[in-house]
Amino acid sequence: MLIGVPKEIKNHEYRVGLTPSGARELVAHGHKVLVQSQAGLGIGFADEQYLQAGATIVSRPEEIFARAEMIIKVKEPQPAECRMLRPGQLLFTYLHLAPDPEQTQLLLESGAVAIAYETVTDERGGLPLLAPMSEVAGRMAVQAGAHALEKAQGGRGVLLGGVPGVAPARVVVLGGGVVGLNAARMALGLGADVTLLDKSLARLKEIDMLFGSGIKTLMSNSSNIEEAVRDADLIIGAVLVPGAAAPKLLNRAMLKQLRAGAVLVDVAIDQGGCFETSRPTTHQHPTYIVDGIVHYCVANMPGGVARTATMALTNATLPYALELADKGWPQALHDNVHLRHGLNICCGKVTYAAVARDLGYDYVDPLTALKTAL
Repeated sequence: MLIGVPKEIKNHEYRVGLTPSGARELVAHGHKVLVQSQAGLGIGFADEQYLQAGATIVSRPEEIFARAEMIIKVKEPQPAECRMLRPGQLLFTYLHLAPDPEQTQLLLESGAVAIAYETVTDERGGLPLLAPMSEVAGRMAVQAGAHALEKAQGGRGVLLGGVPGVAPARVVVLGGGVVGLNAARMALGLGADVTLLDKSLARLKEIDMLFGSGIKTLMSNSSNIEEAVRDADLIIGAVLVPGAAAPKLLNRAMLKQLRAGAVLVDVAIDQGGCFETSRPTTHQHPTYIVDGIVHYCVANMPGGVARTATMALTNATLPYALELADKGWPQALHDNVHLRHGLNICCGKVTYAAVARDLGYDYVDPLTALKTAL
C-alpha cells in the first residue's frame, strides 16, 4: 500500500502522523511511504531520517493526497485537505466529528473512508488510540491551569501547592477517565487540594484505592458539581462520551458563583466543550476571560509537547496502521471489530451512531457500509 503523511497545518500543530521508526516498520512490511518535506522538522525529525527509514520525501501536500491510498495524520483534516480527498481513499486520524458539521459534510462529499482514532476500541472497552493523548492532555491541563492562575495571566494569583503557612489551591476535576485521572495525579503531585467527580461509583472506588485520602471523590451530579466548583481555583473539564458531543456541566449563570480569577481548563473542547462558555482557542492565543473567569480551551493541547505526544501516539497507532496496510481497509475492518468501531465515514455514509444522532444524519451500520462499498 502507498501511505501518505502530510504536514499538519492547524495553528501551532507540530505533531506528525508517523515517526521515522514508524515509517521504517511500514517499509519493512513491503509498503511505500510518502512524507511531506519538513513534516516532522518542528519536533526534531528531519527529512533525512525519513529517507534513511526508506520513505520518499515530496514537497507538496497535493502530491500526497493525489497518490496515497492511505493518509495518516494527527489532527482532523482542514477544509482544504478534505477537498483533496478522493472516493475510496482511507483517512486515519483524529476526527471529532460530532461538534464539527462542516468537516463531516466535506468528508461525506469526498467519498473517502475515515477512521477516527478516538473511537477505535480494545478488548477491555477502552479507547487505545485516544488514551495516549488523553494522558498527555490530562497532565498538561494542570500545567496550563497553573500558569493561567498567575495574576499576569488574569488568574487569582494562586500557587497550586501553596507554601508553608499558606493553603494550596483547590482543584476540581470533572470526570475520572484517563484525562481526569492524569490531571488529578499531576495536581496532587504539585501539592494541590484535589477533588474529583465522576458518574461511576466503581470508578470512584478505583481512584480511592489508588490515592486514598489524597484525592477527595464525589458522585457527579448537579448539586455536587455546583458545591465543588464554588470555591475552586482551578476546574478541569475531563468528561467524554465517545464520539459524541460533550455534555455541558457548567452554564454561564454558574460562572457568577465562582471566585473571580478562577480558571477553567476544558479538555473536552475537541468534542464541543463541557462548559457553556467554552470556545476553541489555540496555543498562540490560549485563554480568554468571561465574567472574570479565565478559560483555557486549546483544541490541540498535546501539540504543545509535540515530540512526546507524537512518539506516544505512534506507539499506539502503528499496529493498526500496519493491519490496515497489510490487509487493505475492507478486510481489516471486517476482521477487527475494534478497528471497525473507528469507522465514522464510509463512502458518503455516516457509520458512527453518536455522530449521526448529534448532526442529524441517517446512521448506516459499518458492516452494511462495507458491503455497499465493496
